Amino acid sequence: MLDVRVDENPVPIATLPTPKDRDFCQIGNFGPHNLHENRPGSFQSEETIFATYHNAGVRVFDIKNQFEPKEIASWVPPPPKKLIDPRAGVALAAQTCDCYVTPEGLMYVSDWNAGLHVLQYEG
Repeated sequence: MLDVRVDENPVPIATLPTPKDRDFCQIGNFGPHNLHENRPGSFQSEETIFATYHNAGVRVFDIKNQFEPKEIASWVPPPPKKLIDPRAGVALAAQTCDCYVTPEGLMYVSDWNAGLHVLQYEG
């Protein structure tokens, strides 16, 4: 999280919590990949962030207190039955990439190896 009240001087004030429900570093490609953007016609919030974390799936954060963000929801897809990614050494694990959330809370989540998932965020 950055305080950007002064454009010329962004100040780091917090980080989003790291998923702790599994040792995702041991399963393959782990870490933040993309965020749902507050675009016109989509779900918009100044208090909720939707992020994809490769093999740690989708993570939803409450940032009402910008100094102490909290994870409020998560979803990790099952491992794919086979790899679509042709590169050597790729783990047989979810690779959640992108997330789009509709105003009604439908989440469209893409995965390198498992296609598209549709979820429902209910707040």
